[in-house]
Amino acid sequence: MKNRTRARKAGAALLLVACGTFWMPAAAQGRSETYRCGNTYTDRPCEGGKQLAVDDARPEADRHAADAATRRAEQRADQLERIRLSQEKEAYERSRRSAHDARQAAMAERRLASSEQLARARAQRLGAEPRKSSPRFSGAANDRPAAAQGESRRKKKRNGSSAG
Repeated sequence: MKNRTRARKAGAALLLVACGTFWMPAAAQGRSETYRCGNTYTDRPCEGGKQLAVDDARPEADRHAADAATRRAEQRADQLERIRLSQEKEAYERSRRSAHDARQAAMAERRLASSEQLARARAQRLGAEPRKSSPRFSGAANDRPAAAQGESRRKKKRNGSSAG
């Protein structure tokens, strides 16, 4: 029983598909009416619209030539679009790089200004503090004048006879 029902359903589905396949192109080729309503075209009549004859009465060679020209125009349009997109991408990359370079330059300028400010503050702080004296620059060591230090370092002459 189940096999008969399944076979009937499959047969009905096959019949519907076959009928649809047979009648679909015929319905598509049926004469449709075209109306011009102002600057638009439609398949429905409109107020003040004119019915147009849209049959293509050109020879087959002319139709093929027009189709080939359309394909060439589409290919050229695709090529021009790819060129435009690549140019836009390059412009974007240049813009991104220049913005990056500008940020880097601004950061370097800020760092330089900061280091200059620190150097000025350091110089001002060092200028305000009194300098510590050191023995090397004071001119005296152990509370003796520099001349006295020089005398004590001189070699002493020997007392001795020259005859011998």
